[in-house]
Amino acid sequence: MKTEYREPKFGHREERRMIEPKYFRMTSRLGFFALALVAILPVSRVATSQVRSSVPTFSKDIAPIFQEKCQACHRPDSIAPMSLRTYEESKPWARGIREKVITRNMPPWGIDKSVGIQHFANDRSLSDQEIDTIVRWVDAGALQGDPKDMPPAKQWPDDAKWNFADMFGGPPDLIVKSPRYTVPKVAMDAWYKPTVDTELMEQRWVRAIEIHPVTAKGRKVTHHALARLLQQEPGTVANPLDNGSAVAGLATADGLFMEWAVGKQGEIIVRIRAS
Repeated sequence: MKTEYREPKFGHREERRMIEPKYFRMTSRLGFFALALVAILPVSRVATSQVRSSVPTFSKDIAPIFQEKCQACHRPDSIAPMSLRTYEESKPWARGIREKVITRNMPPWGIDKSVGIQHFANDRSLSDQEIDTIVRWVDAGALQGDPKDMPPAKQWPDDAKWNFADMFGGPPDLIVKSPRYTVPKVAMDAWYKPTVDTELMEQRWVRAIEIHPVTAKGRKVTHHALARLLQQEPGTVANPLDNGSAVAGLATADGLFMEWAVGKQGEIIVRIRAS
């Protein structure tokens, strides 16, 4: 783990009454029925075509939803257990996806939709219409549709790079690395709480901070991370919310320094000058 401090209508055919061979009358009637059948078939095909066009397909209807609401996690080398970028990756999980979106377990969004503020810039929750589209897609057989309808692949930031390097004109001024931690193959969720010395001996202003796992394997098992600033401050009382993470003789002066989760780039620290 690294932390950065910066500085149709049919016609009627009149039946013939003149004397004629029986086989001709039969042929004439068959001809009428044949004509009617020919006229009906195109209507049936149009109706079938309209039904098919109303069924959602992955390429046209589902892929855009997955791109905006799911792929931040459901892509290679990220925290989700499977990728949902392509039809081939998504089809095997169709039934499971249906159940997860109906119950609103996925995408994870814990805000109650019946009360309070509902408009957020980073809202990844599904609308009722999006849920209905996914359910109808699965119920109709999870069709791929025309691959030409696929939207361009979404370009994601390189998780191995510092996001603010271009903004601040170079690499971080200080990188604090936590000790290596090995996650067992089979285990419950665990909190890893190392305390790492920054080795700073003087006061420093923080302009920006980033946290992210160092390796691709680390990104697949790290759900989120919290960084707390522990420093000696005269008269400071230890924060009771630290839950025992503070070391002896130190107290959290400002509590939580930064929280990182999949999709978060970092924090820009705005310095406010007293007037």
